[in-house]
Amino acid sequence: MRPILMKGHERPLTFLKYNRDGDLLFSCAKDHTPTVWFADNGERLGTYRGHNGAVWSCDVSRDSMRLITGSADQTVKLWNVETGQQLYTFNFDSPARSVDLSVGDKLAVITTDPFMELTSAIHVKRIARDPSQQTSESVIVIKGPHGRINRAMWGPLNNTIISAGEDAIVRIWDSETGKLLKESDKETGHKKTVTSLSKAPDGSHFITGSLDKSAKLWDSRTLTLIKTYLTERPVNAVTMSPLLDHVVLGGGQDASAVTTTDHRAGKFEAKFFDKILQEEIGGVKGHFGPINALAFNPDGKSFSSGGEDGYVRVHHFDPDYFNIKI
Repeated sequence: MRPILMKGHERPLTFLKYNRDGDLLFSCAKDHTPTVWFADNGERLGTYRGHNGAVWSCDVSRDSMRLITGSADQTVKLWNVETGQQLYTFNFDSPARSVDLSVGDKLAVITTDPFMELTSAIHVKRIARDPSQQTSESVIVIKGPHGRINRAMWGPLNNTIISAGEDAIVRIWDSETGKLLKESDKETGHKKTVTSLSKAPDGSHFITGSLDKSAKLWDSRTLTLIKTYLTERPVNAVTMSPLLDHVVLGGGQDASAVTTTDHRAGKFEAKFFDKILQEEIGGVKGHFGPINALAFNPDGKSFSSGGEDGYVRVHHFDPDYFNIKI
């Protein structure tokens, strides 16, 4: 399995997202310019210029026409995927951290960081079909708990919003009223900051990764803890295979502690776990820094990782990957 190395970012990667067809890969990094690549051969298609701070996350509409990006420059922008043209800018009073489009692409959930005396917040915006009709008013704003919300995404049928962040608690909110419906309890939940949240393709369950060196699988409706995957380093990114019962964790020690180690000692590999048995089944090495972003191609035949080293690596699986037996 030879990775395709994609060098287009000058700063660490923050987020990766495939479109629904799996032919395009969108990457966000701290260098202000989200980039789109051909997912099969790693060729760079283009960039989206206009942000003036690190871009923390992105999402792409089901028809691959619209891209939404959230940035530390306190804006969320809508783009035309094909032309790279900016369609609309939502302005906030604090950095925008996470963006996620609803099923149907009519709504977006956006989280903003605590800033000065503002607490973190979850905003729901309507996304107009026609960009000229787009407005910036929020459908609902949920004033967040203390600390940063690292990720928020839609629950099943857009009825709920699932969020997690610095206070290590996973919460489920009612997306109509903003009421808090459920939160993970201290005993079974994470002990440190939750860094990442990733949904199963059918939305029935989701996985969280945390700096407490574990990842956990939860039921999207009841917030029941289903599985826990333990590893020996902080987890920055998680994703799960749409095809097989595999979960992938990426991480590594904090970037500030990296400089003294060589790439083997740094343990910067994406670790594969059996989703059901919770056992590690393999790893993919390669990055020269912690892995900050992971994404599975919707066809389950390849995955990509983005690192602190500024590279995106796309891995197309060998045939024998599909018959791994434990």
